[in-house]
Amino acid sequence: MSFTTADVVKLRKVTGAGMMDCKSALADADGNFDRALDIIREKGKLVASKRADRDATEGAVLAKTTEDKKLGALVVLNCETDFVAKNENFVAFADNILNVALAQKPENLDALKSLKLDSRTIEAQVTEQTGVIGEKLDLSYYGKIEAETMVSYIHPGNKLATLVGFSKAGVDEQVAKDIAMQVAAMSPVSVDTDSIPQDVINKELEIAKEKFRQEGKPEAMLDKIAQGALQKWYKEVTLLNQAFIKNGKMTVKDYLAQYDKDLKVTGFERFALDG
Repeated sequence: MSFTTADVVKLRKVTGAGMMDCKSALADADGNFDRALDIIREKGKLVASKRADRDATEGAVLAKTTEDKKLGALVVLNCETDFVAKNENFVAFADNILNVALAQKPENLDALKSLKLDSRTIEAQVTEQTGVIGEKLDLSYYGKIEAETMVSYIHPGNKLATLVGFSKAGVDEQVAKDIAMQVAAMSPVSVDTDSIPQDVINKELEIAKEKFRQEGKPEAMLDKIAQGALQKWYKEVTLLNQAFIKNGKMTVKDYLAQYDKDLKVTGFERFALDG
């Protein structure tokens, strides 16, 4: 065979494939490195095609910010099994994608997939790694936020991550982390009531009215009762109106006001593999 151990090691470093797969590819390519590289990549496409109908519900959810804390990004790389999700190389691959997102600031998921990672598109790399790992991989989600201060939080296990943006620079790290963990734990749907679309509010009111109608409440009272239910719902789903997880006697808004009454949460991202 017209290749050396160094060639095998080099091919493994470039592709991430196993030593035996790299040796086999070089043998099939008669030692031609570029052809062996193509063989590894074609294998990835073949495996990806065969596993296209599989469910990739496990994976890694990662988030981080730039060093200046002005930009935060979150990505989700899915796989089929928890075993792969915990693999260091898989998590490192997801982290590399996240680093590209932070550096290039693509507008959406398709734009992220088209960016280059080690001279090839991220989409192509995901396909190649499907062949290397032997499971369906899917880069399924990407979100980003820009703000005066950004904070990220990854829950242990890489199944849940959050991003939170603030209106001022230099926010205390513990305060920022507390809010990021609040978002992780309590899964709000919006920052405050003003940021909930009116059609969503109308739907909640209709759901509440129908519920109380089924309970036999008087028709003339339904609007008033539903409004009361809506106020309770606001406290559950809007970040600033939620009870603060570290002190249930105050709201998140109260907690932020203790630190700085003018500090605002400008937005957040949350993703959990279990929903």
